[in-house]
Amino acid sequence: MASKKSAVTTTAGNTQPRRPAGQERTRHVLLRDDLGRLTLRRLRPWHRLLARCAAARLDRELAAGASPETNASLAARAMQLTSTKVRRDLATSVQRILAAAGQPSAAPLAPAAAVRPARLPLSRARISGSAVPLATLAGALAAPGPVPVQGAAMAGQLPGDGTGPLCHPVRGDDLGDLIEKLTRALTR
Repeated sequence: MASKKSAVTTTAGNTQPRRPAGQERTRHVLLRDDLGRLTLRRLRPWHRLLARCAAARLDRELAAGASPETNASLAARAMQLTSTKVRRDLATSVQRILAAAGQPSAAPLAPAAAVRPARLPLSRARISGSAVPLATLAGALAAPGPVPVQGAAMAGQLPGDGTGPLCHPVRGDDLGDLIEKLTRALTR
């Protein structure tokens, strides 16, 4: 069975010949209609707001492989997750976690990462044992260019809320293998 890649296609530009001062550029996304065809739809500001409010649920869906073209909220969240700013912020979080686990040499800290330490109950031994894959993951997140939505969503769940694999061992889970899987998902 062939694997099906999911990518979000967006455009940003004017939909009017002239914009009033201060008006944001209109964003469009490809969404599947009732017949399964991709159609170009305008992404409304409330779609982006809903995507932020339901970020945790949408991230889980995208990480599990849901297609961003399913609905406007998933498409908006996919755009947010794959944006350069969000990816750089996530890379900084990973660097901060490495520094908090006592591995500053594994990942050179950005100035923002050096200012605020991680506030999670980290499993320092597990993180120290996976310092190289974590540093590679941070590099893949900060790299320029597009990344697959599923990989960005998976990586976004890694730091988590203190219940993830960086804080607590999961039975039968090797943190290094998990991080390498995330890195592959980001770079395919």
